[in-house]
Amino acid sequence: MAALLRRGLFLALPHLTGQGSSSVCHPAVSAILLGAARTKKTWPVTFSQEEMKKRLTPMQYHVTQERGTESAFTGEFTDHKEDGTYMCVVCGAPLFSSKAKFDSGSGWPSFFDLVKQDSIEVSDDFSYGMHRVETTCGKCGAHLGHLFDDGPKPTGKRYCINSASLAFQSKDAEGASGSTSTGATADSTISEGRTEL
Repeated sequence: MAALLRRGLFLALPHLTGQGSSSVCHPAVSAILLGAARTKKTWPVTFSQEEMKKRLTPMQYHVTQERGTESAFTGEFTDHKEDGTYMCVVCGAPLFSSKAKFDSGSGWPSFFDLVKQDSIEVSDDFSYGMHRVETTCGKCGAHLGHLFDDGPKPTGKRYCINSASLAFQSKDAEGASGSTSTGATADSTISEGRTEL
């Protein structure tokens, strides 16, 4: 019932605000109205919206900050096979090892385990009339993708993650400068964050 009420409000919102039927509601507003809900209000690492818009590509910003989704089979890391660590593109936090990556056939990078249990936060997502489990970075709250219970052993989990929310540090570069496939360094990305008190 609550989902139907939210959906009705979402459909009526453009008319109530005088935008007409042809306009589209802002993605962040639509995600909230349709049932995606993060309960954590503060994160250990934060960035201003202005800074993120300068540093991230439009797709990275859309996925991580507006809970968007890239099209299946289009992401940079969908078929990526190199050894190393997948990190949050926003704050540089390590999320997944390449050893936990597998081909799920879904069109998005999929992992069966995390680098550390607190690497990500999970929350219920009731958007689009269905229940899913949203995954966000445990340090900065960036939207990553969703978690499903249809993965391989030993965990049975499938972390279905947008490539646009990830940066990659090759195993060879881990001991060196820390450069990532996005052109930024993990160290400089993390140092740009601020801690809110």
